[in-house]
Amino acid sequence: MAKANPNLIFDLRRTVAKLKKGAPYQWGHMGACNCGNLAQEIIQISKAEIHRFAMQRSGDWSEQLLDYCPSSGMPMDLMITKLLDAGLERDDLIHLEKLSDPEILAHIPIERRNKMAKNNIADVILYLETWTHLLESQWADAQEINRLSQAGKINHSKVLS
Repeated sequence: MAKANPNLIFDLRRTVAKLKKGAPYQWGHMGACNCGNLAQEIIQISKAEIHRFAMQRSGDWSEQLLDYCPSSGMPMDLMITKLLDAGLERDDLIHLEKLSDPEILAHIPIERRNKMAKNNIADVILYLETWTHLLESQWADAQEINRLSQAGKINHSKVLS
């Protein structure tokens, strides 16, 4: 799963807020789909630019992520690199496009989870909100561990033994 960090959490929150306010959403459009909306916030480029870059190669987000080559110089690969630099993993984006990450889904009530559709904006919002909460918890836990460690309240030799 993504590396929890404040910037990524903020970008996820902004994506949710934008979608709730009626931002363009179209699952079949590379710049306005699940990944496209998040990419707009992280990379700060328009849905049209994302779509134009994506159309230089074939395939949806999942296929382009599988074909990702950081040294290709292709605009889509440069965008993916920026998303990965923000703390995301390729699998995070593949799962986002299909709303399929088992760790995220495990935190959504089963009756709701079983009715989710990858191209339903309400389900995308729920998935993004759940993911954001998970990352916030992970980040907060890491900060608490760092605070306790710096205060000398964690004996690392005992923890590792």
